[in-house]
Amino acid sequence: MESAVAHLDAPPVLASVGVGVHGPAGHTDVFRLPDLWQLHLYRYEADLTVDGTPHPVRPGRVSLVPPGATTRYRYRGRSEHLYAHLRLPATGTPRTIPVMQDAGTQLPALTAQLQQALAAWPSTPVRATAEVWAALWRVAHLTAPGPHTDGTGPHPAVTTAIAHIEAHLADPLTVPAVARVAGVSHNHLTRLFRTATGETVVAYIRARRMARAQHLLRATTLSIPAVAASVGIPDLQAFNKTCRRELGASPRTLRASPVYSRPQSR
Repeated sequence: MESAVAHLDAPPVLASVGVGVHGPAGHTDVFRLPDLWQLHLYRYEADLTVDGTPHPVRPGRVSLVPPGATTRYRYRGRSEHLYAHLRLPATGTPRTIPVMQDAGTQLPALTAQLQQALAAWPSTPVRATAEVWAALWRVAHLTAPGPHTDGTGPHPAVTTAIAHIEAHLADPLTVPAVARVAGVSHNHLTRLFRTATGETVVAYIRARRMARAQHLLRATTLSIPAVAASVGIPDLQAFNKTCRRELGASPRTLRASPVYSRPQSR
């Protein structure tokens, strides 16, 4: 088994979170979890096969094994890993996730999330569930779409670009600068972005700025100049004009509106 289809639209149901210790009682384990997914973050070297497919275990790798799969471990001594055993929803958006991946630069964050889940389990199961759910989403986005993924998620460069845009709406944003952060060329990001979102990078930035401005105008008492500055349009005349064009009303009219309508999600 190279990959598994998981549904992450709703939180998992945790059965156990802990530190697995293997090796002292024998160098080989063969087992199945008939009803539970297995999430493991490894600290050792070993050999793993999942339904007959080999997956070398190395420090810093993470595996997600679906229920019912036969796993065979061959250890090289005492071996410890962080683990979570869980149930996932049966419906939702299907996401194809490799059984084994390198955590790479995400290793510290994944380790911290699973350690927080371990610290919260079982006294605070809601907190543990939140940490494991966040870890699952991180695992789901480790690998770009390729031969063993279904491409349901956006290209990693688009994900990086969107995260950068959301974190810097108050700052000057240009497509070349966003592309540099995403690690691709200006033209390549433009193509990827249109494929993923149906619009240009510039249009996306403008829409997100206006969505945040609408929220701040209607849901907070921040001054209009402060709202304008927080969405990267400090010139009040330009901000007023953009609000009228994109939101259909001036900032003062939007603020006075008695009904708060949530901006369309993106």
